[in-house]
Amino acid sequence: MSIVVEGLSKYYGEQAAVDKVSFEVRRGEVVGFLGPNGAGKSTTMKILTCYIKQDEGKATVCGLSTDDQSLEVRKKIGYLPEHNALYKELYVKEFLGLCARFYGMGRSTQRIKDVIELTGLGREQHKKIEQLSRGYRQRVGLAQAIIHNPEVLILDEPTSGLDPNQIIEIRNLIKELGNEKTVIFSSHIMQEVEAICDRALIIDKGKLVMDKGIEEIRGGTTDKEVTALSLLFDGIIDEKILKRIPGLMEARKVSSGKWLVKGKKVGNVDFRQAVFKYCAANDWVLLEMSTLATSMEDVFREMTGKN
Repeated sequence: MSIVVEGLSKYYGEQAAVDKVSFEVRRGEVVGFLGPNGAGKSTTMKILTCYIKQDEGKATVCGLSTDDQSLEVRKKIGYLPEHNALYKELYVKEFLGLCARFYGMGRSTQRIKDVIELTGLGREQHKKIEQLSRGYRQRVGLAQAIIHNPEVLILDEPTSGLDPNQIIEIRNLIKELGNEKTVIFSSHIMQEVEAICDRALIIDKGKLVMDKGIEEIRGGTTDKEVTALSLLFDGIIDEKILKRIPGLMEARKVSSGKWLVKGKKVGNVDFRQAVFKYCAANDWVLLEMSTLATSMEDVFREMTGKN
């Protein structure tokens, strides 16, 4: 595994910014890290990149501990923070040369040339960074993140503030980089995640609430026999009894009275029919039953309780 996170927690006073988060990312996987503002995305990324330390749990990158081997971890990671800090008074090529020397790469003329070509900075390489558009500054940020050819890329809102054309360009670049590197990136643009990612993690209020492949998130579209439903009950439902619904595969409580369930038809009985009949047999008042939306945006809203 490129990244392993186990029981990670970070507190600010009594508030848990990250609350016992665990996940793994395989080598060569592109993973979207999603969540509302203040959910704990950036804090988790800062822990993985050794900018801050966790209070509980542990994290490893390429088998190296972020606690005990932080310097070695940083050599394995390319990081683009949400607020891309650059030396704006430097020329693009000059800045990348400085970054290369930070990593002990000397002048690395050929590597700088390759990175400039890869990020589409050829025509801008002799300009000062302060003269560049926001889109090209993001390209410079990506260039400095990959200058040392890291195994893992961690990108925090890499398309924030860009126009539609710039978003597509940066998205394509990330997708290309994902062919040979492990990539975690956060984004508020759901289409971006669907277009680029193999998998998505959703964090809400510091807790990881979903970790699934993109196809699975879309509501089981790869299996026509599976139906995902959102259920709203009038009152509290006994979880043990709920999990006896015929054909039930998964059940997750979202809030008091609200559940997300997934199940298969049993014989000729549709899962929706099974749910309705089971509720009636148990005298449960079902206020709402709807097929779980298959768009990433609607799934995000379901999982983070923004309805």
